[in-house]
Amino acid sequence: MESVVLQYHEFSCIPISYWDDDEIVEKLTMHMKDVDMWLFSGQIPYGFAKKWAGISQPMFYVPSSGSSLYKTLLHISYNQKIPFDQISFDTFHPSELERVFLESEIASRPLYLKHYEEEIHTDEVVRYHYELWKSGKTMAAVTCLKNAQHELNRLGVPAFRVLPAQSAVVSTLALIRQTHETLHFKETQIAVQMIEFDSFSSLTKDTFSTDEIYKIEIKMTEKLLEYTKKINGSLKSAGPGRYVIFTTHGILREMTKDFTMVPDYAILQLKGHDAVTCGIGIGQTAYEAEINAGNALLHSKEFGKGSTMVVFDDKTIVGPLGQHEQIKYGFASEHLQLLSEQTSLSVATLSKLESILRKTGKTEINAHDLAQHMRIMPRSARRILTELESKGLAQVIGEDNPHPRGRPRKIYQIILKQDTK
Repeated sequence: MESVVLQYHEFSCIPISYWDDDEIVEKLTMHMKDVDMWLFSGQIPYGFAKKWAGISQPMFYVPSSGSSLYKTLLHISYNQKIPFDQISFDTFHPSELERVFLESEIASRPLYLKHYEEEIHTDEVVRYHYELWKSGKTMAAVTCLKNAQHELNRLGVPAFRVLPAQSAVVSTLALIRQTHETLHFKETQIAVQMIEFDSFSSLTKDTFSTDEIYKIEIKMTEKLLEYTKKINGSLKSAGPGRYVIFTTHGILREMTKDFTMVPDYAILQLKGHDAVTCGIGIGQTAYEAEINAGNALLHSKEFGKGSTMVVFDDKTIVGPLGQHEQIKYGFASEHLQLLSEQTSLSVATLSKLESILRKTGKTEINAHDLAQHMRIMPRSARRILTELESKGLAQVIGEDNPHPRGRPRKIYQIILKQDTK
């Protein structure tokens, strides 16, 4: 892979090797600030990196291609004389492996295959091949993993590795180049911040007057002009207490640390209840970005004063920024629209719920946890869950009682994926 990458001068390569799966995250962490894109040699390191979710840069891996497998099978057949039905394989998709056998006019079909979609420990792959060989079912193993091949050979198993094909590496590099060009275009997209603050929050009974409100507005405008200059933007007023700032995607992405943190409002010198509520919109045009910023502001208000949400050009919604529990959801999918029609819940509420379940990796939740994730009152969360239960989209599967003297909390299993036809 490295030899192929070095043929392309637009790429600068940093080789990273590992021998144990547990080293992967540590190795990646060491180079987080040194790379623009990640290219993995296969699905296992890619899967571990994806599960870790600590990488913000785009990730790619070189797929195992048929051409390399043909070469390996030819070597085994010609030099080793091992029957194909006595070989174990890993990584390949069953349909792909069967296609290779069919095109090669191999009479038998692949009997032993360890296929995986996400991350898997190399030890599990080694154990799969070794147990088959030890029991006499196979005479050799074909693996896509360098570490697995070394370990199998150490155990006495004849193991042959399918190397990444040069054509597959070249194709992946082309995809990386295209992604880089797309990201560069996105950096120059229009970004709009729609900021809203409550002029009345700074007033007292003694200072309550239109003149005082006007003074507060002037001071805030002056501060916002400083902030706008800091982000190379353009400021315009959109009514009492509301301002719109035009800038670029790249500048806001950097300021918010890839849309995970609240923009640095230190220059505004805000205190207590003065915290602004903000919506950030990204778009191909200023009009689209401003519309998205308005929608983002509405979603921010749902999460409470001082919240910041983002709506991207693909209508993905992310936030609240700066919160430990951030969620990501979309406006509308067909199945959520159907569920919304069946219930009294909006598509946005259902989409948030779906995002929370995806983030937690569970289908079970209680009203307290739902309220924490969505930043709503527990009674509102209970209403959502009871509404889903009444329509057959949730069912009570148990209770928990973290406080012995308190009321037990019902645990609901959510069934949003059911057939809605």
